[in-house]
Parts: sequence; structure tokens; C-alpha cells
Amino acid sequence: MSLSNTYKRIPLKIKRAKGVWIIDENDEKYLDTFSGIGVLSFGHCDEKINEAISEQIKKYTHISNFFVDQNAIEVAKRLIEETGKDGSVFFANSGTEANEAVLKAIKKIKKGYIVSFENNFHGRTLGSLSITGFSNLKKEFEPLLPNVVFLPFNDPKKLKSFIESERENISTIFVECVHGSGGLDIVSKEFIEIINHYKNVYNYIVVADEVQAGLGRTGKFYSYLNFDLDVDIVTVAKSLGGGLPLSAAVFTGKHKNVFTIGEHGSTFAPNPVSLAASKTVLDRLNKYFLNSVKEKGNYLRNELSKLKEKYSIVKQIKGLGLMVGIELDIKQSDKIIEFGLHERILLNIVKGNIIRLLPALNIKFEEINELLNRLEKVIKKI
Repeated sequence: MSLSNTYKRIPLKIKRAKGVWIIDENDEKYLDTFSGIGVLSFGHCDEKINEAISEQIKKYTHISNFFVDQNAIEVAKRLIEETGKDGSVFFANSGTEANEAVLKAIKKIKKGYIVSFENNFHGRTLGSLSITGFSNLKKEFEPLLPNVVFLPFNDPKKLKSFIESERENISTIFVECVHGSGGLDIVSKEFIEIINHYKNVYNYIVVADEVQAGLGRTGKFYSYLNFDLDVDIVTVAKSLGGGLPLSAAVFTGKHKNVFTIGEHGSTFAPNPVSLAASKTVLDRLNKYFLNSVKEKGNYLRNELSKLKEKYSIVKQIKGLGLMVGIELDIKQSDKIIEFGLHERILLNIVKGNIIRLLPALNIKFEEINELLNRLEKVIKKI
């Protein structure tokens, strides 16, 4: 095969896709539960997004950063407004690039320990990998960045102890409020309170990685808004470009002008076509739509809880909004995916035994019911 052997692929040849459905070369319809891993907030081939892309392509596809695209200003303005602070945006192409930009900025702002947590996922490039809490992903590529400390997620005592022992030596704390690749665990209130309290005392930087959980996925524009985390910098990606590559690092408050001319850059970002799609995505993330995500998420988790009561193999239902994890009492990811294919439902597995559901945010209730129906058949087979 001529492609790099870096992905474990599902053995389907895709003919087309629409909404929450993927159709293969034999015209078999599969229910897509993970939307390109959280990229397609409005499902496949959304008409409004496609129209925005088409109209932009007629104007220009790339102009370089010697010029400003009006959509860049409008997208950046919305990303900043939702933080409730003043700020500026650096655009990149992917989540890991956004986090790399932040790591570079941190080097300039404050030297010291960078704190991350076990099961945090921030990307696979060297800097982002350095703050990712998956030892199996890092082993072959060490040594990585120095002065990175990993603490247990949601362990208030250990977090408090470390902060009190290192005090002003801490530069930054990276927080993923809802673990994406790490198993869909949610940050606790006590954990957030400790981060907020000591931030005011020791003046470290707090970064919220919203690459997967942001942009409406949890029923709030940013997931950290569910927890009142006091954030300085936010990174977003995945669904930002409506299916096209686009990410952003949002620097707020005193850090908003951290980069000066020539200190950082990207040839392609922000791409005008991605920006046109992004503006369409963000325009639709209003309070009514976000409330509908909460409502659908609550319904989905409530129905999944019934499956938990019915089948002992289902250990736990986790997550928030339409970012849901089903923890199973086995570690057979290949079998789970295989049984899903038999039932025409596409499943994504993290941590070996957690089905990660990231459906389109505009999924219909009848489609959620169909998802539940097919998923129960898979659980029965397991």
C-alpha cells in the first residue's frame, strides 16, 4: 500500500455521505456516530456549509497572510466574545498546531513547569505530544519537552500538594474539561476550584484545550463554561472549519499581544475557504441550538443508562452534551467495531473499551433512537 501505515482503517469504500449517514459502494447505509471524530457538527454534506464553500471558491481559495479576509475578523471576533474577555486569535490548521502555538507563546510569557494531566490529549507533534498524558504514544519519541509534569486527573489532593510545593515555579496548567481520547471523564468541581484559587495566588497561565469538547459539543460554546474555569488561553479546532482544516489559539487579557510580527506564522492558515465554512458553523451556534444539544445529550445518556441497567457488560455512561462515552467490561475494540459494521453502525473506540459517541449536533431524535436500537444489537452480540 502506498499510504503511510499510521491509521487503523475501517474496511468500507465510501460512495457518498449525507447527514448522519455514510453510504458504501454497495449502497448500504451506515449510521455515523462520530462525525469524522467530532469534525462535522452539522453532519455530512450540510447544504449551508457547502454553499458557503462554493461561493468562496468562486472568489479566491488562498491569498496569504499579506492580506486580511473579512471572515477571519468575524470568526476571530466570535471566538473571543465567547470567552467574555478581550483578546486576539492566531489561526492554524489543526488542534496540535494550535497547541504548539500556545506552547511557544508560553515560553515567552513565563518560564517554569507546565502541568498537564493523565489522559489529557493535546496532539501528536513533538510539543503537543509532550503535554499529552498517554505514555504509550510518547515512548518511542522521547526525550520530549522538559519541565512537563503529569498529575492524576480529578485528584484534588495531589494537585493542591504540587501547587503548594512549587508555587511560583509553575508556568501553565493545561486543562481538558471533558476528556476526548482519554475516556470521556468530566472535570470535577473541586478540581476546578483548586485551579482557580491558586491561579489568583501564583499567577500561572490556564489553557483550556477545547479542540474536541468546544464549539457546542457539550451544550455550551466552550466546554469550560460548564465549570466556571478561569481561562487565559483557549485552543479550538476539529469542527471549527465545518469539515475543512482550521484551528485557533485564542489569547485573552494581558496575553492577547503575546506574538509580534514574524514570531509565529502559518502559510495556509487561515484559509479563506475554511473561514467561509467556519463563519457558517459559528453563526448557527446560537443559544437555542446549544440548548437543543443539551436536550439531545440528556436524552441520549438517559436512554443509554437503561441499557446499562439491562446489560451487565455496560459499566458506565460518561460525558456531557453530545460527547458521550459507553464504558464496557471488555477490551476488544476490533470486535466492537466489527459487530457495529454488521448492524450498519459506525463506532469509534477509545481506551480499548469505551465507545465514544460524537454524533452530528443537529442529529434528529428519531436518528438517536435508531442509533440506540442498533447499538443495543451490538451490545447483545458482545
